[in-house]
Amino acid sequence: MLNVGIIGLGVGAKHAEAYASHPECRVTALCDLSEGRLAEVAPAHPEATTTRCAQDVLDDSDIHIVSVASYDDAHRDQVVRALGHGKHVFVEKPVCLYEAELRDIRKALAARPDLVLSSNLNLRTCPRFLRLKRLMDQGELGQLFHIEADYLWGRIHKLTEGWRGDMDFYSIIHGAAVHMIDLVLWITGQRPVAVQGLSNRIASQGSKLRANDFAVLLLSFPDGMTAKVTGNGGCMHPHFHRVAAFGTRKSFVHEHTGARLYDSRNPAAAPLEITEDYPGVPHKAELIHGFVDTVLNPAIRPPVGAEDVFASMSVCLSAERAVAEGRPVDIKYI
Repeated sequence: MLNVGIIGLGVGAKHAEAYASHPECRVTALCDLSEGRLAEVAPAHPEATTTRCAQDVLDDSDIHIVSVASYDDAHRDQVVRALGHGKHVFVEKPVCLYEAELRDIRKALAARPDLVLSSNLNLRTCPRFLRLKRLMDQGELGQLFHIEADYLWGRIHKLTEGWRGDMDFYSIIHGAAVHMIDLVLWITGQRPVAVQGLSNRIASQGSKLRANDFAVLLLSFPDGMTAKVTGNGGCMHPHFHRVAAFGTRKSFVHEHTGARLYDSRNPAAAPLEITEDYPGVPHKAELIHGFVDTVLNPAIRPPVGAEDVFASMSVCLSAERAVAEGRPVDIKYI
């Protein structure tokens, strides 16, 4: 059995549910800064000890896996410490906030190549996007020339009322657009080479949030393909991940009214309805179970591997720099 410790019981409570449902895992430690939150979550995991100190989990030699679901600015230190103590790590996105922190994490993982690092980039397990990935891999769309991926958060209170507004630095790119960036990289199988972007905080003006709540990014790829990605924290829209992929043979469009595959420019031609579930990923179980299966058998590739994490975060860091400097920048992969 793999003993698991969870740090942060917001979304981390869902992590705990997922581990508890895996036959080879046992949740043995729960950590949160709030005594009230510990009291809410602990009854579902009677074998687990509870603590308000993350170090109690990170330094426990009996714990094999740590799920880091704390505030964004704590991720780097907790991930590095967990790896240093020989623990496999599943970390909420973003894995960190700054380039130097990502380098520290890569260095810590390089020192322990026997360990598995993954992150909650869970759109890869959505059945509807898996269908798009298969269409791409089979060449059904022809040559892809443009893709759009919009993260419509629809939960502005998380920015204006929660802990994100208390942070010295918060990034809508790292915290929201990262999901769409990872989806684009995974679906296309390519890495962009340059990025430019714009950002604003019009939707949250007057709130305690000091960071921008919206960003739009343009990515360019080696073969000439382009992508538009947004992180839209303040939109008046239900939570949704809009995706459109345009190829030379077919176009895939996933929007709030449904998903369709178009193979004709004739307005009278009916598109193929895409019926796979969206989001269709309960309690993050599939992603976390895939991570655990890799810990148990390194020959199994996790749904999101360490190199996937580093690539997506590298694009985010370059995008943040492009927005700050007001110019296109070459993407530096770490």
